[in-house]
Amino acid sequence: MGNYETQLCNAGAAGGAAIGIYSIFALVIAVVSLVGMWKVFVKAGKPGWACLIPFYNLYCLFEISFGSGWLFLLIAVPCVGIVMGILCMFKLAKAFGQGIAFGFGLWFLMPIFMIILGFGDAQYVGVSKE
Repeated sequence: MGNYETQLCNAGAAGGAAIGIYSIFALVIAVVSLVGMWKVFVKAGKPGWACLIPFYNLYCLFEISFGSGWLFLLIAVPCVGIVMGILCMFKLAKAFGQGIAFGFGLWFLMPIFMIILGFGDAQYVGVSKE
């Protein structure tokens, strides 16, 4: 094997290692998010396993945040979906007695703030009728 082939092989190995490390990191983030969401669901009186079912978890999250789970269907509407997703994070923070700063935390760093919400001392206070 020539010098070029050796360099190409080494580059492929380095790329594979980088993809492997990234995959492990992404898997850890996904598991942390699920554990946090499981605890949040349990605190809100929903079954913890509901966070594992793809569309049902959104239904439950919107039910916890807004009081009506069917609002999650608005996520399918272009532009409205982005706004509803952001609004859901702020309403979720409020439903657990947290402030706007915590809502920004849920919006930007959801896995970390879901863990804080799930394992912290915040209690589910319900949805305000505003």
